[in-house]
Amino acid sequence: MVTPLGKELGRSLEQLGSSLSLFGDRHARMIPNDCLFVAFFSSEAESLPRIANMKASPKKAVRKKLSRTDPAEARFPEIWRRLYREYPDAKCALNFSNAHEMLFATILSAQCTDVMVNRVTADLFRKYRTLDDYAKADPLEFEKDIKPTGFFRQKTKSIQSTARQLIDEFGGRVPDKMEDLVRLRGVARKTANIVLGNAYDKIEGIAVDTHVKRLSKRLGFTDHDDPVKVERDLMELVPKKKWLQMTYLLIEHGRAVCKAPVPRCEECVINHLCPSSRV
Repeated sequence: MVTPLGKELGRSLEQLGSSLSLFGDRHARMIPNDCLFVAFFSSEAESLPRIANMKASPKKAVRKKLSRTDPAEARFPEIWRRLYREYPDAKCALNFSNAHEMLFATILSAQCTDVMVNRVTADLFRKYRTLDDYAKADPLEFEKDIKPTGFFRQKTKSIQSTARQLIDEFGGRVPDKMEDLVRLRGVARKTANIVLGNAYDKIEGIAVDTHVKRLSKRLGFTDHDDPVKVERDLMELVPKKKWLQMTYLLIEHGRAVCKAPVPRCEECVINHLCPSSRV
């Protein structure tokens, strides 16, 4: 319902509009402010019911920026994303063509670089073709063959004993189950996880070597030193589909940046998410 006051305001606005069209913009600027206020008030008054019924738009939640003090569960996805982007081709660096070569190369890699192991196995795998060749090899000659990998006497005993055990107990085949692999001499969960993941595409855990253990502690993923306990903490944190590659992402980062004893924190792509960062 339009009130008499509203009619009067309407007529005034029509007159104001006519004046503006006749006088032009230059003269319109000379119209007193109180006249303009009346025009503004009249137009806005009709909009008040609509404004009153409008609902305020909900405010968008502000996403908290991750920091090194956040819990591991919150930091892990971003740490994974950045490491994966940095090392997209991270994988097992040991050369092998079958399961027993994978097993023996892993045993040789203890306290030795993958580069040196591959250099040694290039000749070793040509010389010793079958498990029987390893089992019957002259120990002194075998020690000489693998000497550059270090701890060659102990490694010779482990490899030859394992070869005989595979022949006698597993029909000459490397088993594809964790409980069977860890029965072999020189094989613990780390070696078993590497063999299962790379030779059989079976994922039963996370291989924890010195790099994985060091980085897991620095990143606050674990408080433990025992590899079995470190693995348990990582398995609770990391989705299973990422278990195998998690090992190699941490190994690559440990070799390139997060070195022992002094990490290169200034070069690290996850330094802002690392509780141990020095920068």
